[in-house]
This record gives sequence, structure tokens and C-alpha cells, in this order.
Amino acid sequence: MNNFNLQIIKHSKIWLAMSSVIVVLAVASFVAFGLNPGIDFTGGGLISLRFEAPAEQTLVIKTVTDLGYEPIVQQADDGSTLIRVRPVSEEEHQAILTSLRTNVGGLEELRFDSVGPAIGDELKSKAVTAIVLVLLIIGLYIAWAFRRVSRPVASWKYGLITLLTAFHDVVIPVGVFAVLSHFFHYQADTAFVAALLTILGYSINDTIVVFDRTRENLHRHRHQGTTFPETVNNSVNETLARSMNTTLATFLPVLAIVIFGGASTRPFAITLLAGIFAGAYSSVFIASPLLAMSEKWNWFKK
Repeated sequence: MNNFNLQIIKHSKIWLAMSSVIVVLAVASFVAFGLNPGIDFTGGGLISLRFEAPAEQTLVIKTVTDLGYEPIVQQADDGSTLIRVRPVSEEEHQAILTSLRTNVGGLEELRFDSVGPAIGDELKSKAVTAIVLVLLIIGLYIAWAFRRVSRPVASWKYGLITLLTAFHDVVIPVGVFAVLSHFFHYQADTAFVAALLTILGYSINDTIVVFDRTRENLHRHRHQGTTFPETVNNSVNETLARSMNTTLATFLPVLAIVIFGGASTRPFAITLLAGIFAGAYSSVFIASPLLAMSEKWNWFKK
């Protein structure tokens, strides 16, 4: 049952303009701030520890610097201290801890990771390859799945538009993360890549639901004289309640992670939140208007 009667397709230019502004801001943030790659991609050592008494960050930096390192020291929300250095051996790792205990005070080590630069480069390459392959395979699958929908829009257009909206949904959280990296020193690691892949899956699933309803309505109303934009608009309205419920059901648990989760999971959760909002918006206000408009664009024609 259709509980909405919103004229989404009629105001396509407004939705697309709003989205364009957001994407431009996201790209500008990425260009201006960049991402702060974690040791997963750059290689290095990461030591997480908690001092028994409050420690001055400048003293921690000086202590590690005196050992010949150029540390990056951050204070986590849970009161722990994160120290990032170049790749270190276990002997060097223990020397850092000993020096900190001597010069700063008693401490408890919570975590230690060390990744070589070669492994970091390999992970970076595999992460990019994974995202590109996911997009390519999904685009081809959607084109195949909608192969029987040839009028008035060819099936490959469904796949192309899905990829465009997926790009939109990834660029926005990347831009948000770039701002967080600059001001809060968040690091882009393998969890960040996992968040982007999760966003791709969520976004594309939501878009396909609307496209699938459009396909059904094209077949159901093929003899009723309904125009293609009207069919798309009706399909969006019919799936809008489902999209809102899915977004809310996904948003609440992730929000709980942001609020109650630890410092290590917060960047992952914030990235997901940005992607959830972008995906919910794009499936309704980007993908469907583009699909309706593609019928009239000469360069889109079959």
C-alpha cells in the first residue's frame, strides 16, 4: 500500500543540486586535509598504554624522542595514551616501555602493533583493489539482473546509475573522515576500509529495492499509459516507508557504538553513520531522479 505521495521526481534538480554541493564539500575536505593513514597502510609501531598517574604529553613525547624516534602521541577518550612510531623490534618496544616507566611513571600496556612498510603497501593496494572490484562486479550484476527491462531505459543504465550513487555514498563519508582526521587525528586503517565496503553494500541494497519496484511497476502498468517518470515516482513512494525503517534500524545501533563504544571503534562507527545517511538520501533523491532523467538524455540513449 502506498502511504506517501511525494513529488520527488518533479523536484529532481533540487535534490541533485543539494547532493552536488555536499559532494563538492566532501571532495574539498579530502583535498585540503587528506586522510591520516594508520600503521596498517604506512607501517610502524603503535603502543597503547595507560599511566597510573596523569602524565604530561610533552614529557611522553620527549622521552620517546630521546630514544631516537619521532613519535606521534595522542590522548584517547578513555584516558589511554597512543604512541605511534616507526616499525620497531620487540627489543626496541621494550626499551620504549622501560624508558617511559623510568621518566614518566608506572604504566599498563594495553596494546602493541607493529607493521612493516612492505606489508602496509600491500594492504593499501589490496584495499583499493577490493573496492574497485566490488563496484565493478555489482555494476555488472545489476545490468544482468535487469536485462529484461529494456524499455524505456536499457538495463545497463540501472547498473551505471547504481555505481554513480555508490560513488556518492562513499565520497561523503571519506570527506567527513578527512575532517575528523585533521581535527581529531583519526587514522584511516583497515577498519575504515571495512566501513566503506559496508556502506557500499548498504547503499546498493537500498537502491536496488527502489529499482526492483520500478521494474515491477513497469510490467504491472505497461498498458495503463503511465509515463516513466510517474512510474519511478510511484515506486519511490511505495518503498519510502521501508527505506526509512531500514535506515532507522541501522542508525540506532551504530549511534550506540559512537556514544558508548571505545575510542578504537568510534572512527569506524562515525564513518558508517555518514554512509548510512548518504545511502538513504541517494537511493531516494539521487538514483531515482537520475533513472527518470536518463530517459531523455541523448548520451544515455541506447
